Amino acid sequence: MPRIRLRDFIEDSDGWIYAVSAYDNEERIGCVLRYVPDPEGERVNPQGTRYRKFDFEEAYEIIALHKPQYTDSVHRIPAAEVRRVFKPEVEMPRIAASHPRVANLMEILKVPPGFIGCTGSLLCGLDNEGSDIDLVVYGPAWFSAQKTLRDAIRDGRIEGLSDEMWDKVYHKRRPEISFEDFVLHEHRKWNRGQIGGTYFDLLFTRSYDELDRIVIRKGEVLGRATITARVTDASLAFDNPAVYSVDHEEISKVLSFTHTYSGQALAGETIEACGVVEQHGSERWLIVGTTREAKGEYIVSRTLLEG
Repeated sequence: MPRIRLRDFIEDSDGWIYAVSAYDNEERIGCVLRYVPDPEGERVNPQGTRYRKFDFEEAYEIIALHKPQYTDSVHRIPAAEVRRVFKPEVEMPRIAASHPRVANLMEILKVPPGFIGCTGSLLCGLDNEGSDIDLVVYGPAWFSAQKTLRDAIRDGRIEGLSDEMWDKVYHKRRPEISFEDFVLHEHRKWNRGQIGGTYFDLLFTRSYDELDRIVIRKGEVLGRATITARVTDASLAFDNPAVYSVDHEEISKVLSFTHTYSGQALAGETIEACGVVEQHGSERWLIVGTTREAKGEYIVSRTLLEG
């Protein structure tokens, strides 16, 4: 079995299903609880087992109550207790065969097999009629897919987001920036759209040979700060966390743990960022998204806003 990585799903020995949310998964898998078997649950897998879906806050409450040994900044499941691993790239042919919209996206994006998958409820067989499509593309192939998606939206093969959908996304994210600034940044990311009326995301995950590129662990908290700095490297700006290397007298990297600020700036642009400063060895990093809704924390491209 290849290494477990971000956007895989796992099932523990009790049949609870988790979304993998980290790359450092050798001994304990970093993940967040999503589904628990429940006879009254609204989601049903192909075998007829019912599951209850948990949102972020509920998931942490349930783990703290029933499996406190898994409690950490994310849930940490010992590798020995993993019963099954759901891999998006492996399950993609099955998903596309029964979901025409997914198959259509595969045809349009033309990502080679093994470098594209589908995560979320579709991966686990727990989707319903209202489920979004969470596409994941691996490594450099993501940037090719992003360009193809941009071209497909521009020429009408894929729908861009309607004003109503942008409003829905904004209020779901509840960012610390205005709606106008949010949409201005989002429009140039080319990482979401609609197909047949169904919303989809184009999510980045590192290829297997990139997994050790940067290992993210919590550092010593030094306080809060707002900085203005020039981005020197944005090659991991769509990762989770998004990573921006910056030219600044104190801060060497800005990281975002919220999807809202992934892809928020390009290399060479000047950003303004507000978050929590952590010490990491000889470096100081500014962390955005220290809470689920990142209240009081943000990243904006001053270059974009003032251009």
